[in-house]
Amino acid sequence: MKSTMINVSGMSCQHCVQSIERGLKEHKGVLEVDVILQAKTVKVTYDEQLVKDVDLENWIENIGYKVI
Repeated sequence: MKSTMINVSGMSCQHCVQSIERGLKEHKGVLEVDVILQAKTVKVTYDEQLVKDVDLENWIENIGYKVI
C-alpha cells in the first residue's frame, strides 16, 4: 500500500470533490481518496501492484481537472 499527494487545479466546489473521489475510486487498486478543496490537493492511498502514480494523474485529468 502506498499514499501520494497530488496537486490539482480547477477544483472549486463540493461537486468537484465528489467527481474526483468517485472517478478515482472506480479503479481497481485505489483504496482511499481524500480531496482537500482548500489546499487543492488529492491524497490517494492505493495498491502499488495495481496502480502507478502516472495512472492517478491521467485519471484525474480524464475527469476534467489539471494535475500541477
